[in-house]
Amino acid sequence: MFGQNYFRPLMDLRKSYIGNISIFYDVEEKIRQGHNVVLISNHQSEADPAIIALLLEKTNPYISENMTYVAGDRVVTDPLCKPFSMGRNLVCVFSKKRMYDIPELAEMKRRSNTRSLKEMALLLRTGGQIIWIAPSGGRDRPDPVTGEWYPAAFDASSINNIRRLADHAGVPRHIHPLALLCYDIMPPPPQRLIIFLFYLHPQVQKQIGERREVSFQGAGLSIGPQMDFNEITADCRNPEEAKMTVSDALYNSVCEQYRVLKSAIYGCQGLDASNSIVSLSQTWT
Repeated sequence: MFGQNYFRPLMDLRKSYIGNISIFYDVEEKIRQGHNVVLISNHQSEADPAIIALLLEKTNPYISENMTYVAGDRVVTDPLCKPFSMGRNLVCVFSKKRMYDIPELAEMKRRSNTRSLKEMALLLRTGGQIIWIAPSGGRDRPDPVTGEWYPAAFDASSINNIRRLADHAGVPRHIHPLALLCYDIMPPPPQRLIIFLFYLHPQVQKQIGERREVSFQGAGLSIGPQMDFNEITADCRNPEEAKMTVSDALYNSVCEQYRVLKSAIYGCQGLDASNSIVSLSQTWT
């Protein structure tokens, strides 16, 4: 509860929204029936699990209480992250982006990731699991030129790995795209820009112990319908093309939902930002 209690006074519920609440009810029913549900999501900050829990607190607390987060190693090594990770169900992995930050540790990281995959496979075989994974391998960042925030690109291999694990678990599985918008509540520290010959390259701080600021802001959470992979990949000519097509479909859905949440919160459209894909509501009013 520490995370919820910390971020509760920082979340402006008047400017916060849930997209497609009916699908969240369906997801809860599925996991209570013993099915597995995988949420393919963008990732904004260490506040994400608490924000998800707060937004679902009135309607679907069972989802957040039973969710397992596939998280990076910082959640258990960074002094700022650790308190927000306590009480969460975690499976820790080392991001491919950071695999060779310290070359002599690369092999240890690979072995750790293999153990985590085996742990995930065992979880999925038990059924009734809800898994949250951010296949970008890190937090969303603003465009270095425009300053606009947007979901970071997905890694198709990460999505393919979790899909294969779910498919081989012997339990019915459902994979949904999930969009989360809460960056202003506790954004990552600013990136430093390294200037190359013809472009700007943002550099993320790798050291443990980031300086962070918080603010009182609205937040949004939206879920899309489960993906029908047979339909999506029907015209694909080979497994590699199918893998990329699935990743693109999930990413595009997350981006579309994210745009609706952004219009509602920052475009001041509120519930009127709803469209044929995302139906917004405020279940706490």
